[in-house]
Amino acid sequence: MATGRTHRPATRSRGIPEATVARLPLYLRALTALSERSVPTVSSEELATAAGVNSAKLRKDFSYLGSYGTRGVGYDVEYLVYQISRELGLTQDWPVVIVGVGNLGAALANYGGFASRGFRVAALLDQDPGLTGRIVAGVPVSHTDDLERIVTENGVSIGVITIPAGGAQQVCDRLVAAGVTSILNFAPTVLSVPEGVDVRKVDLSIELQILAFHEQRKAGEDTTVPAADLPAEPRTSPRKGPDGDVPAVMPA
Repeated sequence: MATGRTHRPATRSRGIPEATVARLPLYLRALTALSERSVPTVSSEELATAAGVNSAKLRKDFSYLGSYGTRGVGYDVEYLVYQISRELGLTQDWPVVIVGVGNLGAALANYGGFASRGFRVAALLDQDPGLTGRIVAGVPVSHTDDLERIVTENGVSIGVITIPAGGAQQVCDRLVAAGVTSILNFAPTVLSVPEGVDVRKVDLSIELQILAFHEQRKAGEDTTVPAADLPAEPRTSPRKGPDGDVPAVMPA
């Protein structure tokens, strides 16, 4: 079976925009659900609704794949599943290493959706000697001292970092030096990587803060504060200048 080290998806070489690439997994998820229900074809409007985008954007995205559907019939679901999977590189095996086997790392290791999407957890690493040898999701935990050897032996090109921010950059540097060229970062910090290495950052706290912002906005729309309840603006006496009163705060 081919490994991620020797095969790359063709999206960049074919000039597919990054925004389109970011939406392909949304289309694939919707199409997979249709396939599981044995739906043979789907219109652009129906698929766009299921994926949460507008139909014009969907048709434009699919044009980059060379797929235009059939007028009056729509898109062949099974063919699109294959086509998008191939474009994303999911028709081959991608060995993944997870560094950090705490609650989050263990949860990711136990996620059952990886295998069906072309990803295989090849190794779990942690710096805690007490975890070495423990079996998590059928994979024995190895010590981070063995990181370079494990990455090389398994042909790993995708690394997942699920450790605290303090040690994330050092682990990132070691992964890159060992040959990893794509990193999924769950650590609450920005990683510095050389050109040619892709990093995707997942920060759950930031996502929750964004949701809190929208919740606050929605609550504000439902509650109007009477003007009488607003704090009064400070009153200041104007200063005298050669041409009369001068505002207390001059414009910049």
